[in-house]
Amino acid sequence: MSAGTDTNELFGDVDLGWERLKGRAFLGFCIAASGFGVFALLLLLGDVASQAVTAVFVRDISVVRFLTESASRFPDEAGFYAAVVGSAWLMLFTVLLSFFVGVGTAVYLEEFAPDNRWKRLVEANLANLAGVPSVVYGLLVLAAVVNLTNPLSGERVGPILFAGAVALALLIMPIIIVSAQEALRAVPDSMRRGSRATGATNWQTVRNVVLPAALPGILTGTILALARAIGETAPLIMVGALLTARRAPEGPFDTFGAMPTMIYYWADRPEVDFHYLAALGIVVLLLILIAMNATAVYLRNKYETEY
Repeated sequence: MSAGTDTNELFGDVDLGWERLKGRAFLGFCIAASGFGVFALLLLLGDVASQAVTAVFVRDISVVRFLTESASRFPDEAGFYAAVVGSAWLMLFTVLLSFFVGVGTAVYLEEFAPDNRWKRLVEANLANLAGVPSVVYGLLVLAAVVNLTNPLSGERVGPILFAGAVALALLIMPIIIVSAQEALRAVPDSMRRGSRATGATNWQTVRNVVLPAALPGILTGTILALARAIGETAPLIMVGALLTARRAPEGPFDTFGAMPTMIYYWADRPEVDFHYLAALGIVVLLLILIAMNATAVYLRNKYETEY
């Protein structure tokens, strides 16, 4: 029987012209949806850029003063410095709380955990946690940390910087675990078998062979997760972050403000000058996000190895 006869028997009842038309319609819908999203993004970026340029060249807002002064109720005296420092502290403690636990969990699940229903249940829950709204983590930390009573002083812990870092760490930990798992899976099994053939234990193989090979992918996933965390506002508001950061935090137990909360406060004020400050703050945050994403791409391209 010829190939043409087989094709006719399989697709004899299918209207290929109608199927092609449906395929083209779906492709056009996808392109239109993507184009709408890109167009809306360009409009937002254009509006922010226009207000930032107006702030610098029309309103005469000094960029140096903006980056070196803290918040004020007067727009001509307000700056972004304390918010930037607060976000830097947050990212430091967030990565300390999430990176080692996240990577350790991924290593256990991929290299040591038996492949049974419990492992599959944990992995399914991790995938679901990655899609939980960020405000939920803020509410969890509000109840578990902020409202916790200090047994030594008898007072409430309160809205400290450490609480904000815990909320952000919980937010990005599923993302770090999943991305680290994918990086570990990308390491060929032949490398593991070759290491064990030389007499290395499973832990020695993971530590000396698998982890170094997977490290570029792990770092890339971690940086992209932090890039998400640095722009989160809802969990920080839930744990009591200051909307007006008048003083830079000096440690994990200080009250704190952050760049997203400062931008939110300025954008919500009725005075027009605060809106221009919010636009400048958005530009600063976008530049930091671009730098973080560029670092992730650089690490991936520089250290990624083809197997």
